[in-house]
Amino acid sequence: MTMQTTTRAASLTVANLLPGPRPGAGSPKLLLVDDHELVRYGVKSLYSELQGVPLTWLEADTLQEALALYAREEPVAAVLLDLNLADCKGLQGLRLFLQAHPAARIAVFSATQDEFVIRQARALGAIGYVPKGVVTTEMQNMLSALLWPRGGPQAAGFAPASALFPRFPSSAMYDRVAELGSRHLEILELVLSGCTNQEISDSMHLSLGTVKNYVSSLLLALDVKSRSHMVSLFR
Repeated sequence: MTMQTTTRAASLTVANLLPGPRPGAGSPKLLLVDDHELVRYGVKSLYSELQGVPLTWLEADTLQEALALYAREEPVAAVLLDLNLADCKGLQGLRLFLQAHPAARIAVFSATQDEFVIRQARALGAIGYVPKGVVTTEMQNMLSALLWPRGGPQAAGFAPASALFPRFPSSAMYDRVAELGSRHLEILELVLSGCTNQEISDSMHLSLGTVKNYVSSLLLALDVKSRSHMVSLFR
């Protein structure tokens, strides 16, 4: 075997060990979960390839469809998950997706700029937050960071999570939120998503009276007088 052939073989062996999609290794799959067909069509049309690598877009408009599609199409490189779907509200979808597929690499794909929601998404295990209003070049950069390390398809390791989330200043309000129990946090997420007490009751399978008690304790914990005041703190 010549030196040139040996070098080429060694390079191919190393390349096969690197994580993430590689040119020539097939088109990486991304799962886009959004209940607006026009949004899905726009994303697929604008980002059919990155860095010369073609992308395969899978799409779903409900959480249940997304869970089934992810299981059927594995491996899926990354998931873009909208927060409000027909069959789930707020961060419930993220929780349920990660419960079903703990290894899934999920980025929240949303129009919300709510700091609490974004912080909670990260705490729950999201690998990034992709705002729907982002400009095209920034979207390309974020998708590249989701798929490949350090912006290149042939490098090793994934991009750090901090690069895929907006930065927020520390806040005493969020320190108080961090002390709340998990059930309180779930209800707060739904309140901030615009859900009524009845919708929260139906979604979480709790009695209406129990939901009202949780909301009252949230008002007390956050030292606010009304639901609208509480919501305004996170806008």
